[in-house]
Parts: sequence; C-alpha cells; structure tokens
Amino acid sequence: MISLLSRCALLAVFAFSSMSFADSLPDLKGRTILAVTENAYTPLNFVDPATGKGIGWEYDAMNEIGKRLNAKIDWHTSSWDTMIQAVKQGQYDIGMDGITINEERAKQIDFSIPYMTSQQFMLVRADENRFYDAKTFAANDDLQFGAQPGTTNFYVAVYNVLDGNEDNSRITLLDTFGAAVQALKTGDVDCVLMDATSARGYMGANPGAFKMVGGPLGTEEFGFILSPGSDLLTPVNAAIKSMKADGTLEALNKKWFFEYNQS
Repeated sequence: MISLLSRCALLAVFAFSSMSFADSLPDLKGRTILAVTENAYTPLNFVDPATGKGIGWEYDAMNEIGKRLNAKIDWHTSSWDTMIQAVKQGQYDIGMDGITINEERAKQIDFSIPYMTSQQFMLVRADENRFYDAKTFAANDDLQFGAQPGTTNFYVAVYNVLDGNEDNSRITLLDTFGAAVQALKTGDVDCVLMDATSARGYMGANPGAFKMVGGPLGTEEFGFILSPGSDLLTPVNAAIKSMKADGTLEALNKKWFFEYNQS
C-alpha cells in the first residue's frame, strides 16, 4: 500500500491547496453534485477489494473539486454505454471514466478542460512473443483484440491498427474495460489497448502477468463530461486550473500511477 509518509504528504498538499484557492474560486454554497463513473478503469476508477468502495484518481480529483467549490459530491455508478446519454439527459451532473475529448462526443455533452493527457499502448500477456508492435499484430490474422464498443480503445484498434472496419471479427467486444483485461489474462484475447498510466496500473496490480509492447498509437486528452449548458462548467474548469497550478494533479499522478503500483 501507499506509505504513511506519502499519504500524509498528499493530504498536506490537498489541505494547503484547498485553503490557498478557497477565496478565489466560485462558492457553490454546499450544492450537491451528482457524479457518475463506471468503477472499471484502474487506476482512474475501480472498486477497492478491501472495502468494496469506489476509489481512484478520478474519485480523488472530483472530491477535491467539491472541496474547493464548497460542494458535496454524491457518487453513482453507470455502465459505459449509457453514461454519456445519462449525463446528456441530466440524470447526473458530471461523468468521468477516462473519457477522451473529441468532436463527436462534444456534440452531445459539454467537456471540461482536460485534466489528463494520455497515449494508447498495447497491453499483452507477459509471455507474448508472436508480435511486438501494431504492424506485426495486424499482420497475424489469428490475433484478437479485446475492447469495449464505442470507446477510444475500440476506435484506435479499428482505425490505427486494423483495417478501419468497425465490424472486424478480430475485435472481441466486452461489456466493461475490466472484462477486456480479464479476457487478456485468461488468453481469450491477445491484446487490449489502453493509456500508459492505466497499463502501469494493471501491471502493478498483477505482477508478472502483463507487459506493454510497441510505441504510442496516438495522443488523447481526458475531460469530465457535463450536461449541455451546465452552470457547473465554469466552476469545475476553474477548480481544475487551480489544481494544475498548485501541483495537486501531479500529486494525484504520483499517488495513483507510481506509488499505488508499488503497493
């Protein structure tokens, strides 16, 4: 687990940061914000096996945003395939699941400013020796991707690695991101695409089970999603900017992408 010293240091960063920006950020006067995530994207959001509660980078970041804006975060879970529509319809105020900012999604919902920049990599089993990059994977018709439909991972597999056919039989569709990783672990698929930070999270949580091969397959930015025209967009963006400026986001990166992987 994360060392006691590291936890104390991180708490100190949060406490100092929140106080430093309290006077300059919007005050939501105790408003409740309905937040939704999937709990299936380690280390951004997942279920703590020890407590059964949702934890991760996005939980910490959103809770900190609530503190800075004087708002209460009320957490909910949803499947990936219904999340964007639920936020669009106002069932939830804000959603997160490592959601890539792109034009198609921006037509349906509002995005916050980016809170993280990431690149897609190929996660494979540690003993994999049949391919070593996207080109050699694509050349072997026996190899299979695992992916959630409609996700960045799915589209990168289709358009950056395979032939651009979204019905390609070389992609096994799974209901959740975690199910795709489990299918990789059990040998039902041969590769899962994910950002490097999440890949390190899975490698850290499963020592000796996985490795990354090849180079980055594209750069993407993650943002929180909000209902179109939400009055929360400006306050949330202000909080994210303050967390970038005072080092809080970097502290979260260290906690979840480095120290957590060593636990």
